[in-house]
Amino acid sequence: MRYQIEPLGKSHERGAFSCGNRELDDWFRRRAGQDARRNIARIFVAVEPEMGIIGFYSLSAYTLSIEDLPKNIAHKLPNYDALPAALIGRLATDSKVQGKGVGKLLLADAIRRVLGAMEKLAVFAIVVEAKNEVAVSFYESFGFAQFPLHPNRLFLPTKEAMSALGESVK
Repeated sequence: MRYQIEPLGKSHERGAFSCGNRELDDWFRRRAGQDARRNIARIFVAVEPEMGIIGFYSLSAYTLSIEDLPKNIAHKLPNYDALPAALIGRLATDSKVQGKGVGKLLLADAIRRVLGAMEKLAVFAIVVEAKNEVAVSFYESFGFAQFPLHPNRLFLPTKEAMSALGESVK
């Protein structure tokens, strides 16, 4: 399967996309474009020439409370009220391509974009919102850890993300 990942634009037809989760489908069809125009989130889509949009994810800035972190990580950090983070708020693949690795490649692309932004902007961790236990397991397989008080919210320190992808910030 050949596809490319690019920013969501006006020319992208979103109506046929269906991941099987009504909430995600509705957001993508009705609000993703608005969120992008209002600078609430950046939306990136995986586009396959014959099938159209086969997946997407959203990225936005996030503030992480140090109190939400596991104690073994929090005690190593300065005692600030908030830490800078990036949020992958939504990530989904079309039901026609689920289980074919598109989600993994979308997640890797999102992480690379966050790491690339770190040349100009500090980001301590990447945070994700998992919709269900399957999504929690998916993110955990990439090294994300659950927040102790919010089991459907997970994080990956950017230092660990850099090591995992073999990348560094200049």
